[in-house]
Amino acid sequence: MRLAVLDIGSNSVHLLVVDAHVGAPPLPATSHKEVLRLAEYLDEDGAIDDYGQERLHSFIAEAVEIAEDQGSEQILAFATSAIRDAPNGLQLIDAINRQLGVTLNVMSGKDEARVTFLAARRWFGWSAGKILLLDIGGGSLEIAAGQDEYPQAAVSVPLGAGRTYADFLPDPLPSPDDIHRLRKHARSQIGRIAGDINRVGKPDQVVGSSKTFRSLARIAGAAPSGDGIYAPRKLFRRDLPGIIDTLAERTPEERATLPGVSEARAGQVLAGAIVAEAAFTIFDITVMNISPWALREGIIMRKLDLLDSAETTSAMRVERVMST
Repeated sequence: MRLAVLDIGSNSVHLLVVDAHVGAPPLPATSHKEVLRLAEYLDEDGAIDDYGQERLHSFIAEAVEIAEDQGSEQILAFATSAIRDAPNGLQLIDAINRQLGVTLNVMSGKDEARVTFLAARRWFGWSAGKILLLDIGGGSLEIAAGQDEYPQAAVSVPLGAGRTYADFLPDPLPSPDDIHRLRKHARSQIGRIAGDINRVGKPDQVVGSSKTFRSLARIAGAAPSGDGIYAPRKLFRRDLPGIIDTLAERTPEERATLPGVSEARAGQVLAGAIVAEAAFTIFDITVMNISPWALREGIIMRKLDLLDSAETTSAMRVERVMST
């Protein structure tokens, strides 16, 4: 079946249309993306302002039209921390659902971590053993751990790259004090929930699944995106101090010339690196494997699982009727 996934994040809004089948990886058909940075359209109370709402409404209308033109049977639309945390988020969602005919769901931070973990598990398989997953989004950091398809522990911490960049690193060239403050804050926030994750036990494999981790790995010399999704990519703890120093010495415009750093994320990549370093330190991570699959793919996997379960249940009912 052809499915469309509409992902409304803190940094970007992304439509992905795929051909999806139970037991097979989703095959991308078309993609449409725009960097909105919803966190920049917040008023003093944290609500998304009128201009931000207009831009979001316009993109979703365009995305719905593209999805329908591509023959999508269903649009799986979801929003994460930017709308989840906004005081007017639910009101905005109600308006979008009513006016555009979509069902836009807000994911909790915990559910976001769980579904992203599912995507990582499906990508790396059972041979990965016990997985520790980290995903740095624009508004939050998701962490999950476990040995099954869904994690035994999942948490969300307000340490997204966009959020921490705005709160701690407002200057193009941040001072050592600014960097120290963010490093201390990140370690404190992650330290508070570390016990919930560590109770699961030592992981066999650590996985990073976000654009932030892909960018950091690329800066450190990992394979470029042009090498395809099957090229193995890793991020080593030993590289993070040098990456942070390199980014801190450059303005956002200069960071955008580094491999793997887009102009749209050049400001916040330093904040993401500091949060990553904090997580590596707190969880004593030596090396992380980068997953090309993340939340969007997890949404697709979960949908296919539900369809497969419904079809199996229906088939069993038919068998029982025929046998009586």
